[in-house]
Amino acid sequence: MASVEEPKNKLKLYSYWRSSCSYRVRIALNLKGLSYEYVPVNLVKGEQFNPEFLKLNPIGYVPVLVDGDIVISDSFAILMYLDEKYPQHPLLPRDLHKKAINYQAANIVSSSIQPLQNLAVLKYIEEKVSPDEKLPWLQYHIGKGFAALEKLLKDHAGRYATGDEVFLVLFFFYLFMLLYF
Repeated sequence: MASVEEPKNKLKLYSYWRSSCSYRVRIALNLKGLSYEYVPVNLVKGEQFNPEFLKLNPIGYVPVLVDGDIVISDSFAILMYLDEKYPQHPLLPRDLHKKAINYQAANIVSSSIQPLQNLAVLKYIEEKVSPDEKLPWLQYHIGKGFAALEKLLKDHAGRYATGDEVFLVLFFFYLFMLLYF
């Protein structure tokens, strides 16, 4: 069995248990066999706005990965960093076309679907539009994203979204569906 390259300094992951973005990173860390310290950040209690956390990520979002002197926020950036630094159990296929499909699907979820269901967005819709408009608004916009994903992935599925191996798109697409539907 191949040995797993362990970080010299233990990785530290600032995370919220219910955050789909944080889940993605935890899945990747575990898939790659990397140990890490879990630092909880309770979004419901507003801990993401503590000055110490804002020094790590000025926008106040989780996850944040600390690897020695390197601080990375945003799940996509963290996943790409982990895949480059720790090549065991790659998160992207070698095939260039499948890799492009993974990038496209991950970006649809991370920029066109997932942000729309964040607490801050939902609160803003309730305050600026109305509580009654929140659900129809979400259904319309998130539905558009899922329709695009369905079209993108229809000819690429295997056991998973883009074949028979676990790759990046799985972390975004299936995880979002498991958490919210």
